[in-house]
Amino acid sequence: MKDDTRPFVGLAAGESPSGLVTASAAESGVYAALDLGTNNCRLLIACPTGDGFRVVDSFSRIIRLGEGISATGSISDAAIERAIAALSICSDKIRYRKARRLRLIATEACRAAANADSFRARVAAETGIKLEVIDRETEATLAVIGCSPLLDRRGRGAILFDIGGGSTELVRIERDPARPDAAPCIRSWMSIPLGVVSLAEQFGGRDVTKELYARMVAEVAQYVAPFAAKHGTDLRDMHMLGTSGTVTTLAGVFLNLPRYDRRRIDGIWMSDADVTATIQKLLGMSYQERINSSCISIERADLVLAGCAILDAVRTAFPLPRLRVADRGLREGMLVEMMHEDGALKACLQAT
Repeated sequence: MKDDTRPFVGLAAGESPSGLVTASAAESGVYAALDLGTNNCRLLIACPTGDGFRVVDSFSRIIRLGEGISATGSISDAAIERAIAALSICSDKIRYRKARRLRLIATEACRAAANADSFRARVAAETGIKLEVIDRETEATLAVIGCSPLLDRRGRGAILFDIGGGSTELVRIERDPARPDAAPCIRSWMSIPLGVVSLAEQFGGRDVTKELYARMVAEVAQYVAPFAAKHGTDLRDMHMLGTSGTVTTLAGVFLNLPRYDRRRIDGIWMSDADVTATIQKLLGMSYQERINSSCISIERADLVLAGCAILDAVRTAFPLPRLRVADRGLREGMLVEMMHEDGALKACLQAT
């Protein structure tokens, strides 16, 4: 847990953390951001447009890199093969699009695994991708940068949460009432060492009874409680802002979509009652029914209720009436940060 009142800022000009491949963005005007998470591998390639960016290519695949790490302490051979297959596709896309300004990050699985260094060396040798393992504070900051355009412009701020595969970040972000047009600030943040993969492996994710679900919520709640006790008061004019496969899946089920549609999901508002009803609907579904759901499928069927348990623990600690769903996060944060450093954006993206 950390108190950290500061505006959203990127790296200083010319600063190159380990794994950041730099070149003049003017060579191609194409930027690439890759996020290798505990559950997903995601790539976004974009060009700046002055006050934002235009996506020219993307990739997303569930690879479950962190599968079994909580038990063995290492990334499994099968997970390594899945990751390299996905990263090879990403490498090809980066070359094809002639992206010259890159940031290629890895998160909790590579922070926790004993064989992370050898894994990264193999990735570099076989795909040319040099992964930068970021710390949890950087992860939280990038999520905020990526999601900040979805802050309610009429509100004071939000409790942002990013439910990952191996960790969950919580951030309290607020605007300065004396400077309503300024970028909002991170007032405090924390990282919970639990995500959908690690929680589902600990408790089971296929056959989830109400009793088992309550135990998952209680497990997460004990991590959230100290942060909420210190930073969960005075929630006036604030809302929840969620980014993760959990909340986007929840929104898809809520809308009863025949298939996932980012245009319908990104930015949608859900009331507290909507969230409760949708979680109860998921709890009432069997594992097979979750597989058959077009917005869940076999890739998330054993993880979605673990994610809901994390969300319920956060909602209980921060009882806010509305949740805004973000189908955006670290990749968008990296792109905005790089473009802002290079002067390719007139200003950081504004809230809507």
